[in-house]
Amino acid sequence: MTEKIQVLIIGSGPAGYTAAIYAARAGLKPLVYTGGQPGGQLTITGEVENYPGYPKGIQGPEMMAELQQQAERFGTKVRYGMITAVDFSSYPLKAVADEKEEIVADAVIVATGASAKYLGLPSEQKFMNKGVSACAVCDGFFYKDMTVAVVGAGDAAAEEATYLSKLCSKVYLIVRRDEMRASKIMAQRVLNNPKIEILWNTETEEILGDHDVTGIRVVNNKTGEKREVAIKGFFVAIGHKPNTDIFRGWLELDDIGYIKVKPGSSYTNTEGVFAVGDAADKIYRQAVTAAGSGCMGALDAERFLSAKELEPD
Repeated sequence: MTEKIQVLIIGSGPAGYTAAIYAARAGLKPLVYTGGQPGGQLTITGEVENYPGYPKGIQGPEMMAELQQQAERFGTKVRYGMITAVDFSSYPLKAVADEKEEIVADAVIVATGASAKYLGLPSEQKFMNKGVSACAVCDGFFYKDMTVAVVGAGDAAAEEATYLSKLCSKVYLIVRRDEMRASKIMAQRVLNNPKIEILWNTETEEILGDHDVTGIRVVNNKTGEKREVAIKGFFVAIGHKPNTDIFRGWLELDDIGYIKVKPGSSYTNTEGVFAVGDAADKIYRQAVTAAGSGCMGALDAERFLSAKELEPD
């Protein structure tokens, strides 16, 4: 059976739910498919202190539950499931949910987000939100005046290490090779920073601790020498992967996989499809910027649909 709707929102992070709130209040009766991680990355985040309106902070899962309730209050339908395929070859737009249900939509808002890449150590999961993080801007404040480590060698790692050096007493930057992949200016900033110590030719073998991170065991991949380094926070900065695989061939993506949008908007290269949040943002990747772009997506979709109604048959 085919279901016909006005607005399909794919994804349920801050971008997806904000888009849903705006679309529902505009009378567009949005349908949200939550995806494999309902609530997005914030559901695996501890305390959120930098989202406006929460002076005492809020737990990530609690915040996402409240955003869902707010979206549902205005008539949003939320379904726990996956959009597993799309067909944007003609209008209206088509999608398949959970590999069986066909949905036809007048507008689609893509809010599938991005996933941080991790090293794959079991201890990463064990200490998630207990010393392990993939976002220095989100969590760096919790490690003020402490010693932390950043793993990575690109611009993201250099930026994270530099940011943390303003808060922390010492920052170790763990680099697998004998040089950084970061741009020359970013690498130079790290090299000139007295609070950052680079461990060259080094890989993390294990994250140590009981309830919280207390250190890491690293190995020099040239000499085989192992050592333990005392730290309180371990920041993984080896990149993000946008969750956009099902849109490949339908939407214009950059070389990493982020959806390209028209500057200053959420419009993609496909009529009626709008991209918001971390699926289209490789620079800021914050809950508040994702929510802001979700608002943009809903407003763009509303204007698009209004213009469609005025088109002659």
